[in-house]
Amino acid sequence: MLSKNEIESRLSRWYQAWNSHDLDEVMTLFHEKIRFENWTGGRAEGKDNLRRAWAAWFENHGDFMFSEEETFIDVDAQKALYRWQLDWPSFERGHEGKHEMRRGVDILHFQDGKIIRKLTYSKTTIEINGRRKRLSAR
Repeated sequence: MLSKNEIESRLSRWYQAWNSHDLDEVMTLFHEKIRFENWTGGRAEGKDNLRRAWAAWFENHGDFMFSEEETFIDVDAQKALYRWQLDWPSFERGHEGKHEMRRGVDILHFQDGKIIRKLTYSKTTIEINGRRKRLSAR
C-alpha cells in the first residue's frame, strides 16, 4: 500500500512527464493491467494498448501543458482525484492553432504501486482566446 507521500510523489512524476511530453515516463507509472476510460467513451485495457492509443495523441497534439488545480488523496482506498487545466493550441474546427484552455478531472486507482485505473472527465465547454465555446462533436 502506498503512503500519502508516495502517491504525491507519483503524481508529481505524472505531471512532469506529461508536461515534458514524455510518453515513456508516463507509461512507467501504469500497472500492466491498466484500464483507461475517457470522457468521449474511449477505452483501453492493458499497458500496451494504452501506449498505442496515446502514441498518436502525443505525436499530433503539439505544445500542451497541464496544470494541477486541486488534488484529493484517499490513502486507504489507494485513489487520487485531481482537477486539471489543459492549455494548448486548439484543434477545434475554425479555431485551429488558437490558445485553448479546458478543464477536467482524473480519478486514479493504485494497485501494487502503479495506476491500475484512470477515469478522465472533461467539461463540455472550453475557452479559446479567452472566450467560452462548447466542444464540437467529433
